[in-house]
Amino acid sequence: MKRLVLIRHAKSSWANPLQSDFDRKLNERGEHDAPMMGHRIMAAGIVPGHILSSTARRAADTAKLIAQEIGFDAEKIEWCDDLYHCVPAVFEELIQAMNDDLNTLIIIAHNPGISEFAASLDSSGQIHHMPTCAVAGFELDTEHWSELLNCAKKTFLFDTPKNYHD
Repeated sequence: MKRLVLIRHAKSSWANPLQSDFDRKLNERGEHDAPMMGHRIMAAGIVPGHILSSTARRAADTAKLIAQEIGFDAEKIEWCDDLYHCVPAVFEELIQAMNDDLNTLIIIAHNPGISEFAASLDSSGQIHHMPTCAVAGFELDTEHWSELLNCAKKTFLFDTPKNYHD
C-alpha cells in the first residue's frame, strides 16, 4: 500500500498588487495555518518519505513550515516548477515516476489543479474544493506508484485549517 498526501499552499498575501503571482508570500494566517496543519499531519501518523513542492514562494514556504513541524529535513524537499498551476495530468505523471521504495509522498501545490486531482482520487465524495492549507490523504492499494490510475483508492484524511481539533 502507498499513501499520497496532497496539500494546497497556505493563505498568501495580496498586499502588493504589483508583485508577480509566483512571488507572493504567505500572509499572517498562512504562517499560522501551515505549522498547525503540519501538527495535524503528524498527529494523524503520517510520516513522509518524500515531499515534492511547487517552487512558487507561497507553496515553498508552506512546504518548509510543514516539514519543520513534522521533523522532515527541509533540505530534502524536492522542488518542482511543473507543480505551479498544473493540471491533474501533471500530478499523475510525477507520482507515477516515483520510486517504489517510497511509501508515503506529500505534494504541495495550487488550485485549481490540486482540487481537481484530489476530487478525482476521492473515494468519500467529500472533496470538491481544497481551501488554502487543506490536507487530503489517500491510501493506494498498490505496491507501484505507476499503477496510480488503476488501483483502488481510499480517502483516509481530509482536513482544513477551519476544522476544529482538540
